[in-house]
Amino acid sequence: MSLSRRAVLVGAAVGGVGASAVVGASVVGAQPIRQRAVGQDYQVGVGIADITGAPAGQGMMGYSEADQVTTGLLTRCYARAYIVVDQATGDRVAFVNTDNACLFQSVHLVVMQQLQQRFGGLYTERNVNLNATHNHNSCGGSAREYAYSLAAMGFQQNSHDAEVNGIVKAIVNAHENIRPGSIMLGHGELHDASANRSRVAFEANPEADKAEFPDAIDPKITVLRFRQGGKDVGAITWFATHGTSLTDRNTLISGDNKGYASYRWEHDEMGVRHLDGAPSFVAAFPQTNPGDMTPNLWIRPMHPSGPAEDNRTNCLMIGERQYQAGRKAFDAAGPMNSAGVDSVVHYVDLSDTAIDGDYTPDGKPARTSPAMMGAAAMATSTEDNWNSQLSFLQEGDSNPMVAALGGLNSPIEDWMRDVQAPKLILAPLGILPPRPWVPQVVPLQLMRIGDLVLASGPSEYTVVSGLRIRRIVARALNMPIENVLVQGYSNGYNGYVTTPEEYALQQYEGGETLYGRWTLSAHMQEFDRLAKAFAARIDLGRGPAPLDWNFGLQPNLLPPVPADVPHAGRSYGDVITQPESNYGAGQTVSVEFVGAHPNNDFRLDGTYFEVQQAAGGDWRRVYDDNDWCTELHWSRPDGQPAASTINIQWTVPDSAPSGRYRIQYTGNSRDAAGAVSEFTGTSGEFVIG
Repeated sequence: MSLSRRAVLVGAAVGGVGASAVVGASVVGAQPIRQRAVGQDYQVGVGIADITGAPAGQGMMGYSEADQVTTGLLTRCYARAYIVVDQATGDRVAFVNTDNACLFQSVHLVVMQQLQQRFGGLYTERNVNLNATHNHNSCGGSAREYAYSLAAMGFQQNSHDAEVNGIVKAIVNAHENIRPGSIMLGHGELHDASANRSRVAFEANPEADKAEFPDAIDPKITVLRFRQGGKDVGAITWFATHGTSLTDRNTLISGDNKGYASYRWEHDEMGVRHLDGAPSFVAAFPQTNPGDMTPNLWIRPMHPSGPAEDNRTNCLMIGERQYQAGRKAFDAAGPMNSAGVDSVVHYVDLSDTAIDGDYTPDGKPARTSPAMMGAAAMATSTEDNWNSQLSFLQEGDSNPMVAALGGLNSPIEDWMRDVQAPKLILAPLGILPPRPWVPQVVPLQLMRIGDLVLASGPSEYTVVSGLRIRRIVARALNMPIENVLVQGYSNGYNGYVTTPEEYALQQYEGGETLYGRWTLSAHMQEFDRLAKAFAARIDLGRGPAPLDWNFGLQPNLLPPVPADVPHAGRSYGDVITQPESNYGAGQTVSVEFVGAHPNNDFRLDGTYFEVQQAAGGDWRRVYDDNDWCTELHWSRPDGQPAASTINIQWTVPDSAPSGRYRIQYTGNSRDAAGAVSEFTGTSGEFVIG
C-alpha cells in the first residue's frame, strides 16, 4: 500500500511451445536447462550496503500521510544483494532486496544506468531483479514519479541518491565477493504472521481459488540457502505479509518486521554487524504476493494491533516468527534437481493492453485503461492505519452512477464502465499533466535459479492474484507450482493487482488497482506469453520503452533547511542531559546532546552513535544506531529554529553484561557556506549491574 499523500492528491522444462505463440519474436541461443551436477554448480556472491534516507524532517513512504515526517532513527535500512553465476555457462543473475517501501521505476532505471557504466553488459535489466520489502517506515521523496514524490512532500535528491548508491554498492560488494559455492532450496509454512485485511473481497473469488487458502492467507515460506565451499553465507526467505507493524504513528526510520527478521538472523550468525561491506552472512526477507496480507492479526478498523496491543512489540514478534520459520526451512533445505540460471524481461504498456477472453473470468475480451486512483484507495486501509486524512471516504466506495444505470452489466458503453467500473475515480493519474504521474509501461520479468522461478512485477498482488499468475507460469514452464513465486515490488511500483472479482468490491486494494478491473487479466496474458517464449527460447524483445523520469520539473514542497547553529551558549557535542549513574535490564538510558541536523550526512555504512562498554583501558562498541534496543530522536529546541537536539535512548537488554558504559554521538554540522564538519560528543559513564 502507498500512493498519494491523500491530503495533497484529490525446472523449468522446455515445453512444446511453437513460435506461433509469440509472433514476431526471434529465436535466441539460450542454454538448455541442465540437471544438477555433482559438487559445486555455481559461483555465488553476497553483499550488503546502507540505503538509509533522511532521518529528520522529510516525509515517510508507505502510508502517504502529511503529518508522518521523520523525527529520527530506529534501525538502518539496507540493500542485500545475491549474485549467482552458472559455472558451466557463465550465465548470471543478481537479486537485490531493499529495506524500503517501494523500489520505484525512476530509481531502478538510474541503478541500471550506473551498473552499465561500471560493468558494461554484465548486469542489466534482464538479469537483475531489484525489489522492496515494502516496509512503511523508510524515507520518502526518492521517487521522481509525481504521485509518489508528492506523497513525501516532493522529490528529495539526498534520499534518492542514498537508495541508488546503496543498491549499486550492494551489487558491487556481492560481485567482489563471488566464490565457488552451492545453493539449496527449502520450503515451509508460517500461519501466525499474516491475516487477510480484505476478507470481503477475498470471499468474492471462486471456491476453487479460495480452497487453496483455507485461512485466507498465503502461509508459504520459500528459502534459498547460499554456501561458499562448506560455509553458509546467505539466505533469501520469501513470505507474504505487509510491512505495517509499526503503523502510521511511527516517525522513526526502520525496516519494520522484515527488517527485524534480517537483523535477528544476521546478528545470530555474526554478532555485531560488519560495516566494511563484507559481512559473513546476509539474510533477506522479500515479499511475494502480500497485497491483502496484514501483520496486524486482530483486524481492528483504525486500531492496528495483534498479536499484542503494542505496535513495537508486534513488529518484533512478527519479525521473529518470519526469522524462525525461515531458519527452519533453511536448515531443512536440500539440493535442487535443475542447475543453472536464466532470466528475461519484457516491458508492457498497462495503460492500453488488449486482453484475450482466455484470461478473463467471463471469457470475453477486455482491455486496460490509463491509471486511475479510486476513492477506496484514498480512504486508506483501515486495518493498518490509525489515521485517515480523508475520513469522509470509506473502503467500498464505488460510483453510484454505475449502480443507477443497471450495475456492472448495464448497456452503457463508456470507458469508465468498461474498464474502471465500479471504481469511483478521484485521481486520473495516468492522464494528468505534464506526464503520467505513475508508471504505465512496466517490466515483467522471469528469473530462474535452479528449480526456483520468480515471476516478477512492480505491483502488490493479492494472494489469489498471485495464485493465478503462478498457475499460468507453472503450466507454461511445465514445472511444479510450489517452485514458482510471484515476486512483487520488483523493478518499479504501480499500485495493486486484485482479481476482477475482488476489484468489484472496491476495497482499498481494488481502489488502488490502477488500470481497471482487468489489470490481473492483463498480467496473466503477458506472463503467459513471456513464459511460453522463455520455455521455447524465443526472445520477445524489450517491448515499449518506459518513461524517462529524469526530465521535467521535480517539485520539492519542503522549505530549505537552515545552516546549523549550536544551542545558545553551548558547543556542538555538549551533553544537555547526562545519564543516571546506574541502570538494570529493561530500563532505558536517555542522553541529550547539542547536535546538528542528521541530514547533513546520513553516515551511510557507519553510525550516528555507539553504546560503548569499558574494556580494560579502552572502550568497545556493543550497540549502535542499527540495534532495535536503541533510538535516535531529533528535534528543534524552543525558539531556536536552526539548532538541533539529539536524544539517544538505549533500553538495556537482558543480555547486556555488567560493566561501565557510555554513549558517544557523532554529528556533522553545516555552516552558512555549506561546509560540513564532523564533531563528537560523549556522555558520562554509567553502570549496568
